[in-house]
Amino acid sequence: MDDFETVLFEKRDGIAHVTLNRPKNLNVYNIQMRDDLYQVLGAIRDDPDIRVGIFKGAGDKAFCAGADLTEFLTAPPPVKARQVRFQRDVWSLFLNLPQPLIAAVQGYALGSGVEIALCCDIRIGSEDVRFRLPEIGLGIIPAAGGTQTLPRIVGRSRALEILLTNRWVDAEEACRIGLINQVVPREALLERAEELAGKIASHDPRAVRSAKQAVIKGLDMTLSQGLDLEKRLAWGLRAEVASEKDEKAMDIY
Repeated sequence: MDDFETVLFEKRDGIAHVTLNRPKNLNVYNIQMRDDLYQVLGAIRDDPDIRVGIFKGAGDKAFCAGADLTEFLTAPPPVKARQVRFQRDVWSLFLNLPQPLIAAVQGYALGSGVEIALCCDIRIGSEDVRFRLPEIGLGIIPAAGGTQTLPRIVGRSRALEILLTNRWVDAEEACRIGLINQVVPREALLERAEELAGKIASHDPRAVRSAKQAVIKGLDMTLSQGLDLEKRLAWGLRAEVASEKDEKAMDIY
């Protein structure tokens, strides 16, 4: 297991296990966690043996209770801020990982915690999970993709209602509107996430990554462009598999 100050990172059987590890602070996202996640996400991206990732929060109370505003709202000089954001763009890394990501979300998920979950491809929630984007009530707006990822998942009208009222969304509603894929008892949360991850990891990683790419990129295209992308990815994958079969056949002789 790799040691980071705010994150636990472990790889087992092709699955990356990432735990937000500030349980005494409800796993609040701070600058150190940003830096730790940047390293972890880069390691996942660059490791061909990792086929899928699971993100979870340490402790019983929260997945992640938002960002530490005392740190992030203390603005550094503009040039320094731009440099840090360019060098450590965690959210871009999240959204561009080729491997599928599963969020196992329990307890409170606020602000950046919601955004981390939204950056994952599949979200499993415990029965006690509660989501909230409180930024509007603080006179700010989400700054880690929430205004863009939420409407793509739950639709524009629902996203605006949740954002502009900063109200709580419980497990039942979250599942009904597609914010999470399914609800399970708290004690079964990690088991269910690992079961899904194992099923995904059992498939050819090239096919899994190609399917994810087709869906994610296709959503930002017209239907005809998306169909063309799917065709190119499918034929490229078939050609690669056929080439491997030819090489194996040649090895026989």
